[in-house]
Amino acid sequence: MGVLKLYRIGRWCRQRRVPVVPALMYRLIFFLSGAVIPMSVEIGEGSVIAYGGNGVVLHDDARIGRRVTLSPQVTLGGRCGHRGVPVLEDDVHVGVGAKILGPVRIGAGARVGANAVVVRDVPARAVVGGIPARILKTNVAPCSCEAGTSAPVSSPRTGTHDRTSR
Repeated sequence: MGVLKLYRIGRWCRQRRVPVVPALMYRLIFFLSGAVIPMSVEIGEGSVIAYGGNGVVLHDDARIGRRVTLSPQVTLGGRCGHRGVPVLEDDVHVGVGAKILGPVRIGAGARVGANAVVVRDVPARAVVGGIPARILKTNVAPCSCEAGTSAPVSSPRTGTHDRTSR
C-alpha cells in the first residue's frame, strides 16, 4: 500500500472526525518511508509522490493541485518571517531534493528542477532551477505523460518510442 493511499485513508477519517486513525496513518507513513505528510495537507486527485515518498516533508497547510508529481526528498515548508506556505497548482513536477519555502505559488504546468530552492512565485508553464531558483525557460509544453510515468523517449537505434526514463 502506497504512501498516498495511507494518506487518503487518514485524511478521510480526519474529515469525518474519526479518532486515532489519522494519527496512526501519519506515524505509519513516517515509519514506512520517512515522509512527513500531515492529514491536514490538501493533495489533489491524480497526484503522485514518487518512490514511496522517501524523505518528503510537507507543511500542515500546504496545498497541492491535481496531477502533481513530487520526487523524493522534496520539502514544502514555511519560511521564517513570512506568513503562508506553498501552493502548487495543477500539473506541476517537482524534482528530487527541491525545497519550496514560504508563501510561494507554483503555476500550473511548471517544473521545478532537482535541488532548487524556490522562494518566489513561479509562473505557469515555466522551468525553474538553482539556489535560489530562477526562471530557466518559459512557455514549456505541458508534460505529455501521465503523472508518475516517464515520458516517451525516442530510441536512437530504432526511432521508436519506449517508456524509459531520460
